[in-house]
Amino acid sequence: MFDALSERLESAWKKLRGQDKITDANIQDALREVRRALLEADVSLSVIKDFIEEVRIKAQGAEVLASLRPEQQFIKIVHEELVRVMGETQAPLAEANTAPTVVLMAGLQGTGKTTATAKLALYLRKQNRPALLVATDVYRPAAIDQLVTLGKQIDVPVFQLGTNVNPVEIARQGLEQGRAQKVDTVIIDTAGRLQIDPEMMAELAQIKETVQPHETLLVVDAMTGQEAANLTRVFHEEIGITGAILTKMDGDTRGGGALSIRQISGQPIKFIGVGEKVEALEPFHPERMASRILGMGDVLTLVEKAQEEFDIADAEKMQQKILEAQFDFTDFLKHTRMLKNMGSLGGVLKLIPGMNKLSADQLQHGETQLKRAESMINSMTQEERRHPELLSSSPSRRRRVAQGSGYDLGAVSKLVSDFQAMRSMMQQMGRGQMPGMPGMPGMPGNPFAGGGSGSGQPGWRGQAGGARKKKKVKKKKGFGEL
Repeated sequence: MFDALSERLESAWKKLRGQDKITDANIQDALREVRRALLEADVSLSVIKDFIEEVRIKAQGAEVLASLRPEQQFIKIVHEELVRVMGETQAPLAEANTAPTVVLMAGLQGTGKTTATAKLALYLRKQNRPALLVATDVYRPAAIDQLVTLGKQIDVPVFQLGTNVNPVEIARQGLEQGRAQKVDTVIIDTAGRLQIDPEMMAELAQIKETVQPHETLLVVDAMTGQEAANLTRVFHEEIGITGAILTKMDGDTRGGGALSIRQISGQPIKFIGVGEKVEALEPFHPERMASRILGMGDVLTLVEKAQEEFDIADAEKMQQKILEAQFDFTDFLKHTRMLKNMGSLGGVLKLIPGMNKLSADQLQHGETQLKRAESMINSMTQEERRHPELLSSSPSRRRRVAQGSGYDLGAVSKLVSDFQAMRSMMQQMGRGQMPGMPGMPGMPGNPFAGGGSGSGQPGWRGQAGGARKKKKVKKKKGFGEL
C-alpha cells in the first residue's frame, strides 16, 4: 500500500539534502517530484493543484528550526498537508442515543460491499456493540447466502426473507427484528450494480426513507484511484452519504482514493479494508495514514492490533520467562501464530518505522523463514520445545527433527543455536542491557543486525545516531539466514 508513492516522495526529499535552508529556487525541484508522485498515485488533479500550492506557501514561509534540516522541515510540511487533505481527524461511526443505530451500506458490485458489511459487524462486536445484519440484495446470485455464511463465521445473526420479497420491505422488517432483539446496531446490506443507474438510486432512496439510517456508508474500491472520489461525490449528491469505506487497501493500489475522497466529495473515509480476512478492517486515521505514506510507520495501529491478540496476563508471564531465559520454542510458536493473526508479515512490519524499505522479495523471504522454523519446531517433541538445550547437546535429536521436517541437519542445528543466542540476548535486554543483536526469527535480510545478510540497508545502529566504533565486531548470524 502506497509503496510507489512513498518511493517517489523520498526522491523529493533528496532534492533538499545538503541545502542550508529552503529557498524559492531549491524547492521547485522538490515540488515537481511531489507533483509527479501524486499524479502517479492517481490523485485528483484539482487536489494536486491545491496541495502543491499549500505546500509551496508553507515551505517558503517556514523558518527552519535549528534541530531540523531543510528536507526534514519539508517532510513535516508535506505530512501536515496530507493530514489536512485526508480530513485531519478520525470520523467515528455514529451511535444513536436510543438503540439500535442503523447503518445503510451502499456501493457498486465488485467493491467488496457484502464482505465489508460483515467486517463492520465484527468490528462492532469487538467494541461490545452487538449487531444484526440485514440481507436486501435480492438481485446478485448468492449474495444473501454469502452474507449468511459470513454471519455464521463471525457469530453475528443475519435477517433475510429470500429473493422474492421487495428489498424495502426486507429492510423494514429487519429493523423491526433488530429492535425486538435489542441489538446495538442494525447493518443493512443493499444491492450493488455494475454502474450507477436511476433504478438503483431510487431503491436506495426508498430504503433510506424507510429505515432513517444514522449512517449511510459507501463502499468503494481503492484500486479505482481518483474515480473512488468521484463515485463518492455522485452518491452523496444523489442519496446523501455520511462517509466511505475504502476497500482493498492492501493491494497494489496507488492511493489516489484515500487522498482525494474528502476533498472531492466532502465526506470522510471512516474505515479501510486492509486484507481478505474478516478481521481486516481498520478505522481510518488521517494522521496515521500520512505517516505510512511517508514511510514513518504506524506504531499506534500496531499496538492496537497487538492488544487484540495478546493477553496481558500472558504478556506478564512471558516477561518473566524472558528475564529468566526460559523463553522456549513453544512460546516462539505461539507468538508466531499470534503475529499471523495480526495480518501478513509485510503488513505488520511496515507499521514499524523504517521498515518500509524492505522489498517484496525480502518480505517473502521472511515469510518463508518463519514457515521453515515452524516446520522444524513441529517436528520436535514437547520436551524438546520446552528445553532447547536438549537439542543443543544431542546430534541424534537434531537429526530426527531434520528428517521429520524435511530439512537438513545443518538447518536444524542453526535454528537451535540462533534460538539460544536470541534467548540470551532477550534476557540481557530485559535486564536493561543492550547486547549486540543476533538475527531475529524470520526477519527478512536480518535488518536489525547492523546491515545483516542481504538487506541492502544499514541496521538501526548504523543510522543517524553517531559514528560506528572502529573495533571490528564478529557478526552473529541469525534466523534470517537459515
